[in-house]
Amino acid sequence: MPNVTKHQNTENHPVRQPIPQPKQNLFLEVLNTLLSPDRSTVYRIRGGVDRPFFIIVVLLTCYGSIMVASASYVFSLSEMGDSFYFIKKQLLWATIGIIAMLVMSVVDYGFLKKATPAIFAVSYLLLLCVFIPGIGVTNKGATRWVDFKIVQFQPSDVMKFALVLMMALYISKFERKTKTFKYGILAPACIVVLVCGTVALEKHMSATIILFIIGAGMIFIAGADMRWVGGIGASFAAAAAGLVLFTDYTKARVDAWLHPENDTTGGAWQPYQSLLAIGSGGFFGVGLGNSYQKHLWLPEPQNDFIFAIVCEELGFVGAMVLITLFLLLIWRGFLISTKAPDTFSALVVMGLTLKVGIQAVLNIAVVTTTIPTTGIALPFFSYGGTALVMQLAEMGIILSISRFSSGERTGFQQ
Repeated sequence: MPNVTKHQNTENHPVRQPIPQPKQNLFLEVLNTLLSPDRSTVYRIRGGVDRPFFIIVVLLTCYGSIMVASASYVFSLSEMGDSFYFIKKQLLWATIGIIAMLVMSVVDYGFLKKATPAIFAVSYLLLLCVFIPGIGVTNKGATRWVDFKIVQFQPSDVMKFALVLMMALYISKFERKTKTFKYGILAPACIVVLVCGTVALEKHMSATIILFIIGAGMIFIAGADMRWVGGIGASFAAAAAGLVLFTDYTKARVDAWLHPENDTTGGAWQPYQSLLAIGSGGFFGVGLGNSYQKHLWLPEPQNDFIFAIVCEELGFVGAMVLITLFLLLIWRGFLISTKAPDTFSALVVMGLTLKVGIQAVLNIAVVTTTIPTTGIALPFFSYGGTALVMQLAEMGIILSISRFSSGERTGFQQ
């Protein structure tokens, strides 16, 4: 049988090179991904709302309403001619907020994921409306409010909610890439810087700080490299320090905080009177309604410094009850997030819970003069209609997500 050998063609054939794909701009890539329809499959177990969380929210709202009534009646009579002016409005807003919470608790939270880009865009446009003459309202040298005739509010309050949603949507879309610098740090940091920079132009330092902590906190929760997160934090601290040193309105507040004895009739008056109220309360307080400092010594006691009146009237015990309720709310919120059925809903719960916790901590720090005075309201306590309604509606979203929680995280498929 003849030998048969395979003939190998030794001719050099050109090797086909893959067609290079053009690199997509990071901004366009992120935008396209955020706007693209969600094709992931989520398995959820439906049940009842988280009752402990609901009870804690109701207790905080009731406690806050009682303290607004007690703290405001002297100032209300002096400024409005009606001792019940502020509490009547607060109770109205609390009722609307409770209704909003109950409605949101029975609505499927899934619509939020689709609506997040639109909510964020509208919220950012509202931030820009602050700079439009006739719409933006300037008070004490800062332009933070918008007045649409039928309603007046701070757009930064809406943006806090919108930022939580946007960060949750971004992280859920790029979950597998958050360990990289490009997707885990650069892109989300650009979102946070855009928002914080715009709010800083309003001379609203407290909202800028809260928004930054919310954004940085969610980047950290996403699992980004801690070295880069620390670098962002250091950069923000340096920028904040520059703002304090070279901006008159923030520098004056820091000076009043460092040397209150030099300005007890000016910028240091409010924190000085706050400390007198806290010190007067002792262990059990002087009794509900018996505050001395609210008799036109502590300016607008129903607003940012209401915690001082709590300490004065209800003492250390009342203050600890308040702090304990906030701690329970935070604990329960994070517990709900660990049982959430998908990444987006888990991050929304974490972000909204973090938002309440940050504001409570910073408010108490301001009232006790641990940090310089800045306008940070105490959630559920400080007088304010739109803020209270938004807070309660956000709690309703958490309750809605808790309805789809089970004993264990059910996970999701993409």
